[in-house]
Amino acid sequence: MKHTLLPAFAFSLLFVSFSPAADWPEFRGPTAQGLYEGPPLPIKWGREQNVVWKKPIPGTGWSSPVVAGGKVYLTTAVPKGEDLRNGDQSLRALCLNADTGKVLWDHEVFVQDGRTAPKIQAKNSHASPTPIVHGNRLYVHFGHQGTACLDLDGKVIWKNRELKYPPVHGNGGSPELVDDLLIFSCDGGSDPFVAALNAADGKVKWKTPRSFDYFKHFSFCTPLAIEVNGSKQVVLPGSGGVIAYDPKTGEEIWKVAYEGYSVVPRPVYGQGLVFLSSGYDAPQLLAIRPDGKGDVTNTHVAWRLKRDAPLNPSPLLVGEELYFVSDKGTATCLNARTGDVYWSESLGGAFSASPLFADGKIYFLSEQGRGVVVKAGKQFEELARNDLKERALASYAAADGALYIRTEKNLYRVQTSK
Repeated sequence: MKHTLLPAFAFSLLFVSFSPAADWPEFRGPTAQGLYEGPPLPIKWGREQNVVWKKPIPGTGWSSPVVAGGKVYLTTAVPKGEDLRNGDQSLRALCLNADTGKVLWDHEVFVQDGRTAPKIQAKNSHASPTPIVHGNRLYVHFGHQGTACLDLDGKVIWKNRELKYPPVHGNGGSPELVDDLLIFSCDGGSDPFVAALNAADGKVKWKTPRSFDYFKHFSFCTPLAIEVNGSKQVVLPGSGGVIAYDPKTGEEIWKVAYEGYSVVPRPVYGQGLVFLSSGYDAPQLLAIRPDGKGDVTNTHVAWRLKRDAPLNPSPLLVGEELYFVSDKGTATCLNARTGDVYWSESLGGAFSASPLFADGKIYFLSEQGRGVVVKAGKQFEELARNDLKERALASYAAADGALYIRTEKNLYRVQTSK
Protein backbone atom coordinates (compact mmCIF):
# COMPACT_ATOMS: atom_id res chain seq x y z
CA MET A 1 0.00 0.00 0.00
CA LYS A 2 1.41 3.38 -0.94
CA HIS A 3 1.30 5.62 2.10
CA THR A 4 0.77 8.69 -0.06
CA LEU A 5 -2.66 7.34 -1.02
CA LEU A 6 -3.89 6.36 2.41
CA PRO A 7 -5.53 9.68 3.29
CA ALA A 8 -7.72 9.49 0.18
CA PHE A 9 -9.43 6.21 0.76
CA ALA A 10 -8.24 4.40 3.85
CA PHE A 11 -11.45 4.86 5.79
CA SER A 12 -13.55 3.40 2.99
CA LEU A 13 -11.40 0.27 3.05
CA LEU A 14 -11.82 -0.61 6.69
CA PHE A 15 -14.68 -2.99 6.06
CA VAL A 16 -14.84 -3.56 2.30
CA SER A 17 -13.96 -7.21 1.63
CA PHE A 18 -10.60 -7.28 -0.12
CA SER A 19 -9.68 -9.60 -2.93
CA PRO A 20 -6.05 -10.37 -3.72
CA ALA A 21 -4.11 -7.53 -5.33
CA ALA A 22 -4.38 -9.24 -8.69
CA ASP A 23 -8.19 -9.06 -8.63
CA TRP A 24 -10.68 -6.41 -9.78
CA PRO A 25 -13.87 -7.87 -8.28
CA GLU A 26 -16.49 -5.16 -8.86
CA PHE A 27 -17.25 -1.91 -10.67
CA ARG A 28 -14.20 0.34 -10.14
CA GLY A 29 -12.12 -2.36 -8.52
CA PRO A 30 -11.28 -3.59 -5.00
CA THR A 31 -11.72 -0.15 -3.43
CA ALA A 32 -14.84 0.59 -5.55
CA GLN A 33 -13.17 3.90 -6.44
CA GLY A 34 -11.03 3.20 -9.52
CA LEU A 35 -7.68 2.73 -7.74
CA TYR A 36 -5.28 0.04 -8.98
CA GLU A 37 -2.20 -1.33 -7.26
CA GLY A 38 -0.03 -4.01 -8.82
CA PRO A 39 2.46 -4.51 -11.64
CA PRO A 40 2.68 -1.54 -14.03
CA LEU A 41 -0.10 -1.17 -16.57
CA PRO A 42 0.67 -0.36 -20.21
CA ILE A 43 0.41 3.25 -21.33
CA LYS A 44 0.48 2.42 -25.04
CA TRP A 45 -1.76 0.05 -26.96
CA GLY A 46 -3.67 -0.28 -30.21
CA ARG A 47 -5.41 -2.84 -32.36
CA GLU A 48 -2.01 -4.35 -33.18
CA GLN A 49 0.04 -3.18 -30.18
CA ASN A 50 0.25 -4.79 -26.74
CA VAL A 51 -2.95 -6.81 -27.27
CA VAL A 52 -2.51 -10.15 -25.48
CA TRP A 53 -5.88 -11.35 -26.74
CA LYS A 54 -9.11 -10.07 -28.24
CA LYS A 55 -12.33 -12.02 -27.80
CA PRO A 56 -15.67 -11.31 -29.52
CA ILE A 57 -18.50 -11.12 -26.98
CA PRO A 58 -21.95 -12.23 -28.18
CA GLY A 59 -24.89 -9.86 -27.94
CA THR A 60 -24.72 -6.42 -26.41
CA GLY A 61 -23.76 -5.27 -22.95
CA TRP A 62 -22.12 -2.29 -21.32
CA SER A 63 -21.39 -3.95 -17.97
CA SER A 64 -17.71 -3.55 -17.14
CA PRO A 65 -15.58 -6.70 -16.82
CA VAL A 66 -14.46 -7.95 -13.40
CA VAL A 67 -11.43 -10.14 -12.73
CA ALA A 68 -10.88 -12.67 -9.94
CA GLY A 69 -8.76 -15.79 -9.55
CA GLY A 70 -7.38 -15.67 -13.07
CA LYS A 71 -10.84 -15.42 -14.66
CA VAL A 72 -12.83 -12.60 -16.22
CA TYR A 73 -16.59 -12.29 -15.69
CA LEU A 74 -19.13 -10.11 -17.47
CA THR A 75 -22.75 -10.05 -18.57
CA THR A 76 -24.41 -9.61 -21.93
CA ALA A 77 -27.84 -9.66 -23.61
CA VAL A 78 -28.25 -11.86 -26.68
CA PRO A 79 -31.35 -11.33 -28.88
CA LYS A 80 -33.55 -14.41 -29.25
CA GLY A 81 -35.17 -13.20 -32.45
CA GLU A 82 -34.86 -10.69 -35.29
CA ASP A 83 -35.60 -7.61 -33.16
CA LEU A 84 -32.09 -6.98 -31.83
CA ARG A 85 -32.95 -4.28 -29.26
CA ASN A 86 -36.57 -4.64 -28.23
CA GLY A 87 -37.37 -8.32 -28.77
CA ASP A 88 -36.83 -11.20 -26.37
CA GLN A 89 -33.36 -11.18 -24.81
CA SER A 90 -31.27 -13.93 -23.26
CA LEU A 91 -29.62 -12.24 -20.26
CA ARG A 92 -26.35 -14.10 -19.76
CA ALA A 93 -23.24 -14.36 -17.60
CA LEU A 94 -19.87 -15.32 -19.11
CA CYS A 95 -16.54 -16.46 -17.72
CA LEU A 96 -13.25 -16.27 -19.65
CA ASN A 97 -9.74 -17.45 -18.90
CA ALA A 98 -7.80 -14.27 -18.09
CA ASP A 99 -4.56 -15.59 -19.62
CA THR A 100 -5.96 -16.82 -22.94
CA GLY A 101 -9.39 -15.20 -23.42
CA LYS A 102 -10.97 -18.63 -23.87
CA VAL A 103 -14.66 -18.72 -22.89
CA LEU A 104 -14.95 -21.21 -20.03
CA TRP A 105 -18.71 -20.97 -19.73
CA ASP A 106 -21.61 -18.87 -21.05
CA HIS A 107 -24.92 -19.38 -19.21
CA GLU A 108 -28.37 -17.89 -19.51
CA VAL A 109 -29.59 -16.34 -16.24
CA PHE A 110 -32.90 -14.74 -17.24
CA VAL A 111 -35.06 -14.40 -20.35
CA GLN A 112 -36.44 -10.91 -20.93
CA ASP A 113 -39.85 -10.86 -22.60
CA GLY A 114 -39.72 -8.30 -25.38
CA ARG A 115 -43.51 -7.86 -25.34
CA THR A 116 -43.53 -6.51 -21.79
CA ALA A 117 -40.05 -5.03 -21.32
CA PRO A 118 -39.89 -1.25 -21.79
CA LYS A 119 -37.65 0.05 -24.56
CA ILE A 120 -34.17 1.19 -23.65
CA GLN A 121 -32.31 4.39 -24.45
CA ALA A 122 -30.12 4.15 -27.56
CA LYS A 123 -26.94 4.52 -25.54
CA ASN A 124 -27.92 1.82 -23.04
CA SER A 125 -27.92 -1.99 -23.17
CA HIS A 126 -30.00 -4.73 -21.54
CA ALA A 127 -26.90 -5.77 -19.58
CA SER A 128 -25.34 -2.61 -18.15
CA PRO A 129 -24.82 -3.28 -14.40
CA THR A 130 -21.40 -4.72 -13.53
CA PRO A 131 -21.24 -8.04 -11.63
CA ILE A 132 -19.48 -8.71 -8.31
CA VAL A 133 -17.20 -11.61 -7.41
CA HIS A 134 -16.89 -12.39 -3.71
CA GLY A 135 -15.37 -15.62 -2.42
CA ASN A 136 -16.79 -18.45 -4.50
CA ARG A 137 -19.84 -16.53 -5.68
CA LEU A 138 -20.71 -14.31 -8.63
CA TYR A 139 -23.54 -11.81 -8.26
CA VAL A 140 -25.17 -10.56 -11.47
CA HIS A 141 -27.77 -7.83 -11.69
CA PHE A 142 -30.03 -6.84 -14.57
CA GLY A 143 -31.95 -4.02 -12.90
CA HIS A 144 -35.71 -4.45 -13.18
CA GLN A 145 -35.21 -7.86 -14.82
CA GLY A 146 -33.76 -9.40 -11.67
CA THR A 147 -30.71 -10.34 -9.64
CA ALA A 148 -28.99 -13.71 -9.31
CA CYS A 149 -26.13 -15.47 -7.55
CA LEU A 150 -24.03 -18.09 -9.32
CA ASP A 151 -21.11 -20.19 -8.26
CA LEU A 152 -17.88 -19.64 -10.17
CA ASP A 153 -18.70 -22.54 -12.51
CA GLY A 154 -21.86 -20.74 -13.60
CA LYS A 155 -24.40 -22.77 -11.64
CA VAL A 156 -27.30 -20.67 -10.35
CA ILE A 157 -27.57 -20.62 -6.55
CA TRP A 158 -30.52 -18.25 -6.32
CA LYS A 159 -32.59 -15.80 -8.36
CA ASN A 160 -34.79 -12.89 -7.34
CA ARG A 161 -37.26 -11.22 -9.71
CA GLU A 162 -39.77 -9.92 -7.17
CA LEU A 163 -38.55 -6.31 -6.99
CA LYS A 164 -40.73 -4.73 -9.66
CA TYR A 165 -40.52 -1.11 -10.78
CA PRO A 166 -41.09 0.79 -14.06
CA PRO A 167 -37.65 1.46 -15.58
CA VAL A 168 -36.89 4.46 -17.73
CA HIS A 169 -34.25 3.91 -20.45
CA GLY A 170 -33.48 0.37 -19.15
CA ASN A 171 -31.17 -0.85 -16.40
CA GLY A 172 -27.95 0.79 -15.24
CA GLY A 173 -26.70 0.96 -11.66
CA SER A 174 -24.57 -1.87 -10.26
CA PRO A 175 -25.06 -3.37 -6.79
CA GLU A 176 -22.76 -3.04 -3.76
CA LEU A 177 -22.00 -5.94 -1.41
CA VAL A 178 -21.87 -4.80 2.23
CA ASP A 179 -21.21 -7.58 4.71
CA ASP A 180 -23.95 -10.12 3.91
CA LEU A 181 -26.23 -7.77 1.96
CA LEU A 182 -26.44 -6.90 -1.73
CA ILE A 183 -27.68 -3.30 -1.95
CA PHE A 184 -28.85 -1.45 -5.08
CA SER A 185 -31.14 1.31 -6.30
CA CYS A 186 -34.52 0.75 -7.94
CA ASP A 187 -35.04 4.30 -9.17
CA GLY A 188 -37.68 3.89 -11.86
CA GLY A 189 -40.28 6.17 -13.36
CA SER A 190 -42.39 6.17 -10.20
CA ASP A 191 -42.14 5.18 -6.54
CA PRO A 192 -38.32 4.86 -6.48
CA PHE A 193 -36.74 2.84 -3.68
CA VAL A 194 -33.52 1.23 -2.47
CA ALA A 195 -33.37 -2.48 -1.65
CA ALA A 196 -31.11 -4.97 0.09
CA LEU A 197 -31.05 -8.70 -0.61
CA ASN A 198 -29.61 -11.34 1.66
CA ALA A 199 -26.47 -12.42 -0.21
CA ALA A 200 -26.85 -16.02 0.97
CA ASP A 201 -30.33 -16.73 -0.38
CA GLY A 202 -31.50 -13.66 -2.32
CA LYS A 203 -34.41 -12.84 -0.02
CA VAL A 204 -35.37 -9.19 0.47
CA LYS A 205 -33.88 -7.89 3.72
CA TRP A 206 -35.21 -4.35 3.50
CA LYS A 207 -36.80 -1.96 1.03
CA THR A 208 -36.73 1.81 1.64
CA PRO A 209 -38.69 4.36 -0.44
CA ARG A 210 -36.76 7.37 -1.69
CA SER A 211 -37.71 10.45 0.33
CA PHE A 212 -37.00 13.01 -2.40
CA ASP A 213 -40.05 13.58 -4.59
CA TYR A 214 -38.30 15.01 -7.65
CA PHE A 215 -40.29 15.65 -10.83
CA LYS A 216 -38.31 12.92 -12.65
CA HIS A 217 -37.75 9.90 -10.42
CA PHE A 218 -35.42 7.74 -12.47
CA SER A 219 -31.68 7.35 -11.86
CA PHE A 220 -28.98 4.72 -12.34
CA CYS A 221 -26.43 5.22 -9.59
CA THR A 222 -24.22 2.58 -7.94
CA PRO A 223 -23.95 2.80 -4.13
CA LEU A 224 -20.70 3.37 -2.27
CA ALA A 225 -20.14 1.88 1.19
CA ILE A 226 -18.07 4.00 3.57
CA GLU A 227 -17.29 4.15 7.29
CA VAL A 228 -17.72 7.34 9.31
CA ASN A 229 -16.80 7.57 12.99
CA GLY A 230 -16.86 3.79 13.29
CA SER A 231 -20.27 3.32 11.65
CA LYS A 232 -21.07 2.07 8.17
CA GLN A 233 -23.04 4.03 5.61
CA VAL A 234 -24.18 3.35 2.06
CA VAL A 235 -24.16 6.56 0.03
CA LEU A 236 -26.57 6.45 -2.90
CA PRO A 237 -27.36 9.50 -5.04
CA GLY A 238 -30.67 9.64 -6.88
CA SER A 239 -33.09 12.10 -8.39
CA GLY A 240 -33.42 15.23 -6.29
CA GLY A 241 -30.65 14.41 -3.85
CA VAL A 242 -28.21 12.00 -2.24
CA ILE A 243 -29.07 9.85 0.78
CA ALA A 244 -26.82 7.85 3.12
CA TYR A 245 -28.43 4.68 4.47
CA ASP A 246 -27.73 2.35 7.37
CA PRO A 247 -26.82 -0.83 5.46
CA LYS A 248 -28.31 -3.12 8.13
CA THR A 249 -31.77 -1.53 8.26
CA GLY A 250 -32.16 0.78 5.26
CA GLU A 251 -32.86 3.74 7.55
CA GLU A 252 -31.73 7.17 6.37
CA ILE A 253 -28.72 8.68 8.13
CA TRP A 254 -28.33 11.98 6.26
CA LYS A 255 -29.33 13.54 2.96
CA VAL A 256 -28.50 16.51 0.75
CA ALA A 257 -30.90 17.95 -1.83
CA TYR A 258 -29.87 19.11 -5.31
CA GLU A 259 -31.41 19.75 -8.72
CA GLY A 260 -30.85 16.70 -10.90
CA TYR A 261 -32.14 13.34 -12.15
CA SER A 262 -30.93 10.34 -14.16
CA VAL A 263 -27.88 10.27 -11.89
CA VAL A 264 -25.21 7.81 -13.05
CA PRO A 265 -21.74 8.53 -11.54
CA ARG A 266 -20.69 6.48 -8.51
CA PRO A 267 -19.50 8.62 -5.59
CA VAL A 268 -15.97 8.53 -4.17
CA TYR A 269 -14.86 9.16 -0.59
CA GLY A 270 -11.77 10.55 1.09
CA GLN A 271 -10.32 13.60 2.82
CA GLY A 272 -13.38 13.47 5.07
CA LEU A 273 -15.67 14.21 2.11
CA VAL A 274 -18.02 12.37 -0.25
CA PHE A 275 -17.75 13.57 -3.86
CA LEU A 276 -20.61 13.07 -6.30
CA SER A 277 -22.30 14.46 -9.38
CA SER A 278 -25.94 15.55 -9.43
CA GLY A 279 -27.06 14.28 -12.85
CA TYR A 280 -29.13 15.84 -15.63
CA ASP A 281 -29.81 18.50 -16.88
CA ALA A 282 -27.19 20.82 -15.38
CA PRO A 283 -24.78 18.66 -13.37
CA GLN A 284 -22.92 19.91 -10.34
CA LEU A 285 -20.06 18.29 -8.50
CA LEU A 286 -20.64 18.32 -4.74
CA ALA A 287 -18.31 17.71 -1.79
CA ILE A 288 -20.24 16.67 1.33
CA ARG A 289 -19.17 16.00 4.91
CA PRO A 290 -20.83 12.65 5.78
CA ASP A 291 -20.97 13.08 9.57
CA GLY A 292 -24.38 14.71 9.81
CA LYS A 293 -27.88 13.53 10.68
CA GLY A 294 -31.09 14.26 8.80
CA ASP A 295 -31.29 16.90 6.08
CA VAL A 296 -27.84 18.54 6.00
CA THR A 297 -28.22 20.43 2.72
CA ASN A 298 -27.53 23.78 4.36
CA THR A 299 -24.79 22.66 6.75
CA HIS A 300 -22.60 19.89 5.29
CA VAL A 301 -21.90 20.82 1.65
CA ALA A 302 -18.24 21.88 1.60
CA TRP A 303 -18.29 23.12 -1.98
CA ARG A 304 -20.08 22.85 -5.33
CA LEU A 305 -18.69 23.08 -8.86
CA LYS A 306 -20.86 23.50 -11.94
CA ARG A 307 -18.28 23.78 -14.71
CA ASP A 308 -17.67 20.56 -16.70
CA ALA A 309 -19.20 18.24 -14.08
CA PRO A 310 -19.81 14.73 -15.48
CA LEU A 311 -23.20 13.24 -16.29
CA ASN A 312 -21.95 9.65 -16.71
CA PRO A 313 -18.26 9.11 -15.75
CA SER A 314 -17.55 8.73 -12.03
CA PRO A 315 -14.97 10.99 -10.37
CA LEU A 316 -11.56 9.74 -9.21
CA LEU A 317 -9.89 10.71 -5.93
CA VAL A 318 -6.10 10.36 -5.64
CA GLY A 319 -4.60 11.80 -2.47
CA GLU A 320 -5.72 15.41 -2.24
CA GLU A 321 -6.58 15.72 -5.93
CA LEU A 322 -9.95 14.96 -7.49
CA TYR A 323 -10.04 14.10 -11.21
CA PHE A 324 -13.05 13.84 -13.50
CA VAL A 325 -14.00 14.08 -17.16
CA SER A 326 -17.16 15.61 -18.58
CA ASP A 327 -19.25 13.75 -21.13
CA LYS A 328 -17.98 16.22 -23.73
CA GLY A 329 -14.36 15.34 -23.00
CA THR A 330 -13.04 18.05 -20.68
CA ALA A 331 -10.80 16.55 -18.00
CA THR A 332 -10.32 18.45 -14.74
CA CYS A 333 -8.04 18.20 -11.72
CA LEU A 334 -8.88 20.12 -8.58
CA ASN A 335 -8.10 20.41 -4.89
CA ALA A 336 -10.44 17.94 -3.21
CA ARG A 337 -10.65 19.90 0.02
CA THR A 338 -11.42 23.31 -1.49
CA GLY A 339 -12.72 22.71 -5.02
CA ASP A 340 -10.05 24.99 -6.50
CA VAL A 341 -9.21 23.91 -10.05
CA TYR A 342 -5.58 23.11 -10.93
CA TRP A 343 -6.16 22.35 -14.61
CA SER A 344 -8.92 21.72 -17.13
CA GLU A 345 -8.09 20.31 -20.57
CA SER A 346 -10.03 18.97 -23.54
CA LEU A 347 -9.24 15.33 -24.33
CA GLY A 348 -11.39 15.24 -27.47
CA GLY A 349 -14.39 12.99 -28.03
CA ALA A 350 -17.29 11.96 -25.78
CA PHE A 351 -16.91 10.08 -22.49
CA SER A 352 -19.07 7.69 -20.45
CA ALA A 353 -16.49 5.34 -18.89
CA SER A 354 -15.05 6.14 -15.47
CA PRO A 355 -11.32 6.88 -15.17
CA LEU A 356 -8.74 4.73 -13.39
CA PHE A 357 -5.60 5.56 -11.39
CA ALA A 358 -2.45 3.43 -11.52
CA ASP A 359 1.21 4.15 -10.68
CA GLY A 360 1.00 7.93 -10.92
CA LYS A 361 -1.16 7.94 -14.05
CA ILE A 362 -4.80 8.61 -14.87
CA TYR A 363 -6.42 6.45 -17.56
CA PHE A 364 -9.41 7.84 -19.47
CA LEU A 365 -11.44 5.99 -22.13
CA SER A 366 -13.63 7.75 -24.69
CA GLU A 367 -16.81 6.48 -26.30
CA GLN A 368 -14.85 6.27 -29.56
CA GLY A 369 -12.46 3.73 -28.00
CA ARG A 370 -9.56 6.12 -27.46
CA GLY A 371 -7.55 5.62 -24.30
CA VAL A 372 -5.87 8.78 -23.02
CA VAL A 373 -3.20 8.48 -20.31
CA VAL A 374 -2.16 11.57 -18.37
CA LYS A 375 0.24 12.12 -15.48
CA ALA A 376 -1.43 12.51 -12.11
CA GLY A 377 -0.61 15.85 -10.56
CA LYS A 378 -1.32 19.56 -10.42
CA GLN A 379 0.15 20.16 -13.89
CA PHE A 380 -1.47 18.63 -16.97
CA GLU A 381 0.80 16.29 -18.93
CA GLU A 382 -0.50 13.86 -21.55
CA LEU A 383 1.60 10.70 -21.71
CA ALA A 384 -0.10 8.64 -24.42
CA ARG A 385 -3.10 8.42 -26.73
CA ASN A 386 -4.31 5.03 -27.93
CA ASP A 387 -7.09 4.02 -30.30
CA LEU A 388 -8.94 0.70 -30.58
CA LYS A 389 -11.29 2.27 -33.16
CA GLU A 390 -14.35 0.65 -31.53
CA ARG A 391 -17.19 2.13 -29.53
CA ALA A 392 -16.58 1.87 -25.77
CA LEU A 393 -18.85 2.83 -22.88
CA ALA A 394 -17.79 0.28 -20.24
CA SER A 395 -15.11 1.20 -17.71
CA TYR A 396 -11.64 -0.32 -17.44
CA ALA A 397 -10.79 -3.32 -15.30
CA ALA A 398 -7.17 -3.81 -14.26
CA ALA A 399 -5.44 -6.84 -12.78
CA ASP A 400 -1.91 -8.25 -12.64
CA GLY A 401 -0.40 -5.68 -15.00
CA ALA A 402 -3.18 -5.91 -17.60
CA LEU A 403 -6.01 -3.63 -18.68
CA TYR A 404 -9.30 -5.22 -19.73
CA ILE A 405 -11.25 -3.08 -22.16
CA ARG A 406 -14.76 -3.91 -23.29
CA THR A 407 -15.86 -2.46 -26.61
CA GLU A 408 -19.14 -2.82 -28.44
CA LYS A 409 -18.17 -6.19 -29.93
CA ASN A 410 -15.01 -7.37 -28.17
CA LEU A 411 -13.16 -7.77 -24.90
CA TYR A 412 -9.44 -6.95 -24.96
CA ARG A 413 -6.61 -7.84 -22.62
CA VAL A 414 -3.95 -5.16 -23.06
CA GLN A 415 -0.51 -5.60 -21.49
CA THR A 416 3.04 -4.55 -22.20
CA SER A 417 4.90 -7.31 -24.05
CA LYS A 418 7.41 -9.10 -21.85
